Amino acid sequence: MKFLILAANGQIAQIVEQRILNQPDFNNIKLTLGLRHADSARVLEVDLLKQDEVDRAINGQDLVLVAVVDHSQNNTITKNVITAMKNHHVSRVLFTNILGIYNEVSGEFGRWNHEYTLSGLATAINSDRLLADSGLQYTTLRLPWLNDRNEIKYTITTRHQPYVGVSGSRQSIADAILKIVLKPELYVNDSIGIADPATQGQEQPVY
Repeated sequence: MKFLILAANGQIAQIVEQRILNQPDFNNIKLTLGLRHADSARVLEVDLLKQDEVDRAINGQDLVLVAVVDHSQNNTITKNVITAMKNHHVSRVLFTNILGIYNEVSGEFGRWNHEYTLSGLATAINSDRLLADSGLQYTTLRLPWLNDRNEIKYTITTRHQPYVGVSGSRQSIADAILKIVLKPELYVNDSIGIADPATQGQEQPVY
């Protein structure tokens, strides 16, 4: 399977990359990385705000991970990805987003999170809506507040379930993504929340 990671310079994307390259479960994955500034033969230079560069990267892929939240003006990033996938008949996409886009986070933490993310909330919500209306096989990945703990511990909640937890490790997010890489039919046309259930009830992120 050909797997493209866009915005591949982030920490979670790098964990995904290293596990794919080093674990035998992923021997059948042909990985391509899309970065704004490429410095390697196996890396494509991709500015997500430029339609032609996104088109070139997505052409021929089977699965695309967009490893950045779209806070671009008019959701240009999401629109460019959707257009490129339709142009090249690529249907499966995983798209990073934030928790709270459905007002699904309860309690004091939900209130705090809403206030803290308010400036970018409209574009995050619209990115998810564009994917839902796109006709693609999408999965929105609603990430918690992240930490660098070296542990894999998380619960997944789906679109119409309350979000469980407030924080999670980058290792956990990468693991959830890789489960979908191995089994792409998981969570098709859904939006999943990923977090450490032990942090449920905290009023602010647990780092």
